[in-house]
Amino acid sequence: MTSQTLAAPYCNTFWPRVFPFLRWWPLVTRKTLKADLIAGLTGAVVVLPQGVAFALIAGLPPVYGLYTAMVPPIIAALFGSSRHLISGPTTAISIVVFATISKFADPGSAKFVQMALTLTFLAGLYQFVLGLARMGTLVNFISHSVVVGFTAGAAVLIATSQLKNFIGVNIPAGESFLHTWQELANKILNTNLFVLAVSATTLVILIVLMRWRPRWPGMLIAMVVGSVIAAIVGTGAHNIQLVGELPQQLPPLSMPDLHLAAIKKLGSAALAVAMLGLVEAVSIARSVAAKSGQRIDGSQEFVGQGLANVVGSFFSSYASSGSFTRSGLNYAAGAATPMAAVFAAVSLALVVLLIAPLAGHLPIAAMSSVLLVVAWRLIDFHQIKTIITTSKRETTILATTFLATLFVELEFAIYVGVMLSLIIYLMRTSQPGVVTRVPDPGAHNRHFVTDPDLPECPQLKIMRIDGSLYFGAVDHVHEQLHQVAQQFPNQKHLLLVGNGINFVDLAGAELLAAEAKRRKALGGGLYLVKFKEEACNTLRKGGFRDLIGAENIFVTKQQAIETILRRLDPGVCARCSNNVFLECPTEVASTEKPMEIRSS
Repeated sequence: MTSQTLAAPYCNTFWPRVFPFLRWWPLVTRKTLKADLIAGLTGAVVVLPQGVAFALIAGLPPVYGLYTAMVPPIIAALFGSSRHLISGPTTAISIVVFATISKFADPGSAKFVQMALTLTFLAGLYQFVLGLARMGTLVNFISHSVVVGFTAGAAVLIATSQLKNFIGVNIPAGESFLHTWQELANKILNTNLFVLAVSATTLVILIVLMRWRPRWPGMLIAMVVGSVIAAIVGTGAHNIQLVGELPQQLPPLSMPDLHLAAIKKLGSAALAVAMLGLVEAVSIARSVAAKSGQRIDGSQEFVGQGLANVVGSFFSSYASSGSFTRSGLNYAAGAATPMAAVFAAVSLALVVLLIAPLAGHLPIAAMSSVLLVVAWRLIDFHQIKTIITTSKRETTILATTFLATLFVELEFAIYVGVMLSLIIYLMRTSQPGVVTRVPDPGAHNRHFVTDPDLPECPQLKIMRIDGSLYFGAVDHVHEQLHQVAQQFPNQKHLLLVGNGINFVDLAGAELLAAEAKRRKALGGGLYLVKFKEEACNTLRKGGFRDLIGAENIFVTKQQAIETILRRLDPGVCARCSNNVFLECPTEVASTEKPMEIRSS
């Protein structure tokens, strides 16, 4: 066997891990390239107005939104796992960037841009490290209600910040939510009617196009019409502010501030941006994958998003994540491979080189109309209604995250939502169901059911624990067992059915051993049946199996019942007429052949 043959399996597994694009590169053909090119061109048209709008939300010069739609999408496509996810500037990330950095620098200033690049680098570093640590499952612990609540809150903040541009009044940037509305109420009579005419016309045209021509590039058309109206009215004469001319160049090289002081100042906020970006990207990737049938590797997506932000920070790009709008459009447009994201980025770069000067005639009022529509579409009213009508706990998470987004710092709002999700998750797992089971006399094999109206054995209690028996659940389970012991003191024997227990930790094993000791002292016993192998291994390794008694642990319910019945008080059995088990020593039971009692 040659060394080349030996190296082949290693190459087949090692290099695709380092360069994930090697996994899908063999799928690229002339046919897929054509489909990806069409999808990429469509995406470039859509991201042009979005990139400018999102940069304004982030407090950055408009061109930085376009830079962010050029470099990060390519890196994320090459090193992520999704074939349809399109990364770049997003609304939620943009508003967090603005809220974080506006406390330290004036929006649009050189210091603001420098800090945005530093924030992007740190967020990307967090994401990359989490990806290398294979922590992709972390996003599963963040409730969807957190994302819905935060996004709705961010949408309200975006709309609030753009109303001043919509009516043409001056309100300082960075004001609180309540103070901004107070200023709007005070200055509503100072509305610039010419600005309002431009913004209202743009808004109406955009809504009409979205309603009647959804496949058209409505944002781009509406902004062009708004620009024409502003030019006719006269921008200078009526104080209609313009976006300003965009640089006609590709993303220039940049350098984040990696001094310790800057890292300390932005470290906490960068973690919030990182987690929000990961939740967005993985959620969107899985949503699209559910339609395409692709399997998503969450950890690899972490790596892709992390590298996109780290590399992007050196090419004048601010924090990016997956875009639901552009990803959905990419899939709908027929994209076959991640080459569509590459084509979209390259097409956008060519567009910027060719028509960037024309963006200088774009009125900020027209942009505000586009952002108001973006904010409205961010609010998932259907999901909000579903959450409110389905779960009080999830509604609490939704409302808390939404209000925290409006009234406290945005990164703190994300932490609040995540912590609430974890707390509620732990509350659910810490209170596993502990239910009484009885044989069903209506079934010929008398399988176990939960029915309080059916008779029980006067000496044996049968219960099932539906949940893992770990340190967080021990107190709840102990309380349930204690209540049962007090309520049914004559049922000194307890059979625990463990097929609903995924694992048992040290605290859970100690609880079982203590319960076995207590019931043995009362003249009864604790018996375990259908416990999973992992739980049995924990009991064996910790010596708890010996404390419980190996003879008290059974594989099947039939074995358990036959053994336990021989240990019951025969005097009580002689007086009992319940005939709960087929094995009961009654005249009816003795004439029939015992049958196996199966699980439900």
